[in-house]
Amino acid sequence: MKLSHFGFDLPPKLLTEYPADHRDESRLMVLDRKKETIEHKTFKDVVNYFGDGDAFVFNNTKVFPARLMGNKEKTGARIEVFLLRELSAEQRLWDVLVDPARKIRIGNKLYFGEDDSLVAEVIDNTTSRGRTLRFLYDGSYEEFRQALFKLGQTPLPKYIEREEEDFDKERYQTIYAKHEGAVAAPTAGMHFSRHLLKRLEIKGINIAEITLHIGLGTFNPVEVEDLSKHKMDSEELFIEQKACDIVNNAKKNKKRICTVGTTSMRALESSVSSFKTLNPYSGWTHKFIFPPYDFSLADSMITNFHTPKSTLLMMAAAFGGHDFIKEAYQVAIKEKYNFYSYGDAMLII
Repeated sequence: MKLSHFGFDLPPKLLTEYPADHRDESRLMVLDRKKETIEHKTFKDVVNYFGDGDAFVFNNTKVFPARLMGNKEKTGARIEVFLLRELSAEQRLWDVLVDPARKIRIGNKLYFGEDDSLVAEVIDNTTSRGRTLRFLYDGSYEEFRQALFKLGQTPLPKYIEREEEDFDKERYQTIYAKHEGAVAAPTAGMHFSRHLLKRLEIKGINIAEITLHIGLGTFNPVEVEDLSKHKMDSEELFIEQKACDIVNNAKKNKKRICTVGTTSMRALESSVSSFKTLNPYSGWTHKFIFPPYDFSLADSMITNFHTPKSTLLMMAAAFGGHDFIKEAYQVAIKEKYNFYSYGDAMLII
């Protein structure tokens, strides 16, 4: 498979900047891989496709306010800083992206907050992820984190050009988010409401939670035509024994296993044994899934509609079948489904 196999024309108006009024009332396209049928439903109908003993896998990572707006010393130029990864708590070192990047050099200082309460110095601008900043802060680490997060904004995707609004803090997050560390939300999970989770529980559906802190790797553009040459940026992953037991029991009893989002699928495929069972894991993954690919555990997946040539689309195509997903996306465009982070959802069974 080549990069050009995943291009399509996406009307800009389908990149929605606002979520549905209610989480579980987004639209849902249901793809049946065996029958090659496409159904149009509402997201809360997802419960009708699963039953007692089936397992859902949720990514419980929590998005932190990773976008900072600052000013460059002397010139006062407006600089956007996107926090990616903490490198050293003791030294206050972070890997970041800066925009516009061309204006930033090693040694430059950046000031944040109305009273310039937070200052950072650029100490490296040759990393693969952009720049490394050292924040200059005299208080304790906890006070530093509080100051950083107080100034930070919700890291909405770039296509959302409006300013952050109050509802974004809640809606650009799943209701089951627990462990802070992501710079983007696992968007398929944002469709689940508390009421819908209760309906899953009543039906006897088990929930396995994993933690994959979504970083730039998921969203970095693919710049090589030969997909085997693309290198994913590493993302931190934690899978506990409890989640393994839920998934492995479902597999043993021939029940359905549904990953909620491409990140949950990557998590499972990053820690599967040769016996096709899930193992506990604590570390980093840079697994890149694209067609053709033999999935080991899950037999269904919930995902949003993705942008052209994205690694997320490639994984959906690996799971649903390239031609079938291509057809489904054309239907989605014709039927005016909303795409991307605040968009509608797809269930592949």
